[in-house]
Amino acid sequence: MKKNIFISSILIASMLLSPLAAKSVTIGYQGIFNPWKVAIANGDFEKATGYDIDWRKFDSGSSVINAMASGDVQIALAGSSPIAAGVSRGVGIQLFWIGEDIAAAEALVVRNGSGINSPQDLVGKRIGVPFVSTTHFHLLFALEQFKISPKRVRILNMQPNVIASAWESGAIDAAFVWDPALGRIKESGKVLITSGQLSSWGKATFDGLVVNTKWGKANKKFMGKFVSTLAKTDASYRNNAMAWNANSKEVASIVKLVGGDKKMVPGVLALYKFLTLEEQASSAWLGDGKNGGAAQALKFTSEFLKKEKKIDTIQSDYGKFVNVSYIEDAIKMSQ
Repeated sequence: MKKNIFISSILIASMLLSPLAAKSVTIGYQGIFNPWKVAIANGDFEKATGYDIDWRKFDSGSSVINAMASGDVQIALAGSSPIAAGVSRGVGIQLFWIGEDIAAAEALVVRNGSGINSPQDLVGKRIGVPFVSTTHFHLLFALEQFKISPKRVRILNMQPNVIASAWESGAIDAAFVWDPALGRIKESGKVLITSGQLSSWGKATFDGLVVNTKWGKANKKFMGKFVSTLAKTDASYRNNAMAWNANSKEVASIVKLVGGDKKMVPGVLALYKFLTLEEQASSAWLGDGKNGGAAQALKFTSEFLKKEKKIDTIQSDYGKFVNVSYIEDAIKMSQ
């Protein structure tokens, strides 16, 4: 009898614990300087949602999307180019948050003494870039605008940390990348063109958070609270950017999580634009379905990637891969 009671107690305990065990999620991030890294370091997302979160660091957007396609990761940050490539290939994800408007935070830098003084000087040169990233998309777009065939330059697939090493060893002449690698190569190079300039020519890029579509729908309350925490962290930076200096605890948290030089962080953050909840929900970004800015950017990016034979298929409607409802829930929470 005692044995049966003991077994029953275990079964009851397991039943009680199982819902709690289900409240877990794996989230991917990259080595980019941005405010939400502070919330990760402080455990703010766990406190707000009550979920156990396994945070995983990735070196590129393409590796992030592959992890989401395999089901290993439920939420992650990636650039607009790998997101576009992923949804075009049928990966079941939705964009729900613009991490940052990239602006001048990604740039094509050329080495001092490389002989590259104008775009046409890129011909025959070695350019490092992470393939299927926002910088890869903008590099190809830049070459198109400069009327230079990609075949006339040597484009090398390199992750950001490899780019920094290759630059220092003299293995490449130019690179299109983001910080902290961008800051390192700027020390002995000059900016030829920024993503902000290229975006103004009609092809915008951004970093965005995506969620597994089915998982997001099944965890709607979590998503609203998660987005609300993102918004609060971005607002903390926007409202007091000067306080996020090299000696601040916020900058120390960012560097501890992703590496880099803390003296670089304030300048890098200033290159980005971090949107309010209302801006996120506007037609310029996540609102307005397939006609919204984010959906259109995914469409344009996909068309470009197909032209460059990086993907095979174009979707008829990219609005279905953008979900503004979690932001709308966060707006309600803030009222």
